[in-house]
Amino acid sequence: MAKFRLPANSKVRSGQVFDAPSAATDVRTFRIYRYDPESAENPRLDTYRVDMATCGPMVLDALIKIKNEIDPTLTFRRSCREGICGSCAMNIDGVNTLACTRATADVNGEVRIYPLPHLPVIKDLVPDLTQFYAQYALVKPWLQTRTPAPPDRERLQSKPDQEKIDRPAACILCACCSTACPSYWWNGDRYLGPAALLAAYRWIIDTRDEATGERLDALEDPFRLYRCHTIMNCTEACPKDLNPARAIAEIKKMIAERRH
Repeated sequence: MAKFRLPANSKVRSGQVFDAPSAATDVRTFRIYRYDPESAENPRLDTYRVDMATCGPMVLDALIKIKNEIDPTLTFRRSCREGICGSCAMNIDGVNTLACTRATADVNGEVRIYPLPHLPVIKDLVPDLTQFYAQYALVKPWLQTRTPAPPDRERLQSKPDQEKIDRPAACILCACCSTACPSYWWNGDRYLGPAALLAAYRWIIDTRDEATGERLDALEDPFRLYRCHTIMNCTEACPKDLNPARAIAEIKKMIAERRH
């Protein structure tokens, strides 16, 4: 997997070092980004040496162990631990991924952990996703209809039609794809990004939805859609093996076909 290198930041300084117990038999070193806006200090990288003999195999297990047993001030998001909620998305060993699905054994040498890149940081490994969620809301990710619902049943859909939306609908909004996209880094205030556009595609191709034209009109913009330059970082970064780049290409194709 390609690594999405974080921009060099000379202001990130070396921080504290927490050694493993002297009796530890299987020690791994974790270098973790720390930032507390209330301290008025520059970000730092703290070093934690963890005895993996008493720790689960995933990076999230190590983070939980560090917080519970070594440094309770460490801040990160987590919830399901099953790769479903997307809460623990972060940059591990240069790759945007989920801490709960990334095994420490798959990382060579020190395990370097940063928040998702190119987002404001609230604290430590917690990025500010306000803009990300606002862009998701902008594509109106819900069923839009004009005709009344059947009085005696739900709106039905054929199995082949349902299968078309099955994969796009599996997005967990972890933001790994959007924060791996250079176009999103530089134009995140106007370019909707891979995650929001994948969500838009999911509703555009839903045969029950009756707002396809309006959805395409809303996306036909030099920045909202066309800042995508098919770099493909989004598809490579997705921890759910989805293909946002293909969805974006399909939206562009639909708009082009409408013009003719």
